[in-house]
Amino acid sequence: MDQPKRILIVEDDSHIAELMCLHLRDERYEVVHCADGDEGLRRLEQGGWDALILDLMLPGVDGLEICRRARAMTRYTPIIITSARSSEVHRILGLELGADDYLAKPFSVLELVARVKALLRRVDALAQNMRLDAGSLMLGGLSIDPLTREAAVDGKRIELTPREFDLLYFFVRHPGKVFSRMDLLNAVWGYQHDGYEHTVNTHINRLRAKIEADPAQPCRIQTVWGYGYKFVPEADAS
Repeated sequence: MDQPKRILIVEDDSHIAELMCLHLRDERYEVVHCADGDEGLRRLEQGGWDALILDLMLPGVDGLEICRRARAMTRYTPIIITSARSSEVHRILGLELGADDYLAKPFSVLELVARVKALLRRVDALAQNMRLDAGSLMLGGLSIDPLTREAAVDGKRIELTPREFDLLYFFVRHPGKVFSRMDLLNAVWGYQHDGYEHTVNTHINRLRAKIEADPAQPCRIQTVWGYGYKFVPEADAS
């Protein structure tokens, strides 16, 4: 019998936390709740979590810092941010720090459960695809290993965040094909929501800074004006 998925909830509103715990446990998830950021960070660093549900406004360490710390860890933990901060600025900031989804309070707990399920299915499918792909991809001076999640440019290893790796891996698997920002959100982030496209731009700019000889004149990840972006192997770009 498979072990239940382990979910960490960091939420200081006891009523909301109780509802989330109740509904997620009904779905046979193992759930641990922390009521402040310090305890949440301590439990997160113990590892072994399959998902993190994180409020932004917390006593002690705030949610954005916890998100930042989570993305610095070796193991990738899917993150859903829940917060009363409903402005686009905070949604985008959370996503740029590496959150996978965002729900503004008040929200339906049933919707939260549905999003957790969808996110875990997507992570499992991505892991399965990477196991099937097995070996490294090498194209246009780039080398990408989906199992170790390591990448190199012209033989020199580069440091990528988990989301940067997923984005580059997607591009390299589809050379020459043009993708809109919404296409990339759906394929790499796993959802389509208006207002989130800015985070795609940010991640592409960061990728270009790491893989392009001149990020201001990119050759590998090219902009297709009026539509989106495409990956061009260096030999084709020249």
